[in-house]
Amino acid sequence: LGYTSPHEFRLPDIRSMAGCIVLLGFVLYPYVYLTTRAMFLTQAANLVEVSRTLGSGRGGVFWRVALPLARPAIAVGVSLALMEALNDIGASEFLGVKTLTVSVYTTWVTRSDLPGAAQIALAMLSLVVALVTIERWARRRQRYWSSPQKARSFTPHRLGTVSGLVVFALGLLPVFIGFIAPASYLVVEAWKRVRFAGLSPRLLSETLNTVTLSAMATLAILLFGVVIAYTARSLPGRITAALQRITTVGYAMPGTVVAIGILLPVAALDQMIDRAALAWLGAPTGLLLIGSGEALGYAYVARFLAIAVGSVEAGFSRIPRSFDHAARSLGQNVTGTFRHVHLPLSKPSLVAAGLLVFVDCMKELPAALLLRPLNFETLATHLYGEAARGTYEEASIAALAIVLVGTLPVAILARFGRWKS
Repeated sequence: LGYTSPHEFRLPDIRSMAGCIVLLGFVLYPYVYLTTRAMFLTQAANLVEVSRTLGSGRGGVFWRVALPLARPAIAVGVSLALMEALNDIGASEFLGVKTLTVSVYTTWVTRSDLPGAAQIALAMLSLVVALVTIERWARRRQRYWSSPQKARSFTPHRLGTVSGLVVFALGLLPVFIGFIAPASYLVVEAWKRVRFAGLSPRLLSETLNTVTLSAMATLAILLFGVVIAYTARSLPGRITAALQRITTVGYAMPGTVVAIGILLPVAALDQMIDRAALAWLGAPTGLLLIGSGEALGYAYVARFLAIAVGSVEAGFSRIPRSFDHAARSLGQNVTGTFRHVHLPLSKPSLVAAGLLVFVDCMKELPAALLLRPLNFETLATHLYGEAARGTYEEASIAALAIVLVGTLPVAILARFGRWKS
């Protein structure tokens, strides 16, 4: 019929601002869903019953009781989704949306204008700080309290056939659009590529690079996270509290901002080492830190240290202080108390933190694009390059590998959670 674009069919074009918003919304909704669901499940049923006895209907109970009580969880989920959307570069660029993150990358790489990219990165950092400050200011006078006694939980309400099908369809819609449909497409395209040409040795090498780099970064992040969380528990005070707050800033910053903030001092340090080696040993070292991937490792630590600190701190908070006092009374010092008491009891939190950090390191794209050594590719950078060239069959294998590796920790955590319950 001669139609060449969705506009001629009078259909909405997915490669637009609206398409990008809808797509990222369906992909990032679990951040809000998981935190809000956990808050709703822990709300006491007697609060709802009191509201119902005062004449509120179901809508009034939701808007006046349940939703205000869940606001902290909603704020956390929205903040995480906002940070992920701000950090996105692949989907935004592919859908033709020029975001600040894309502008930083193109200004730095395409135009070779590092000062201009740094200015845009500073604007992004200011935006993040402003949004977090506004959210905290909006609930500065609100306090949330729960009874120390175990509250009675909600009684499940069985829905009818029609209403049950409607609720099931609504719940399945974001899962289908955000996961099932893309994963099915990846499986089909990956099967076409494997059947036609088999697995590429280059892809296997990039998988090994991704797993090795992510594993080493995860170990370093867990080590720093345990040290910071345990220091805050053993030596509470303003300094340790400030240190904890500083660690959360890195996760709020996009990967491009972190990359620029790391590249400049690391490059200066590389030049100092190179000049010193040339003067003392007569042999230059070249790009010792950037060329070996150390800068990318620093970026991973700066970006994802907050995840490790938060998870480990949550595990430590479940250990009563009386255990610390008992261990100290038995002659254990701080190190012995950690090794014999805190470490065994916090292993589940350490495992959970390690899995989450590993997945985030594996799929991190902006920092890897800007700080990777020459001829070093990860699955994320390989996927980005193939998608930019339009070779979706080759890109689908890398994308499917990321999905499979990312789904495994989720399945382990879910199984562990059922076992604990």
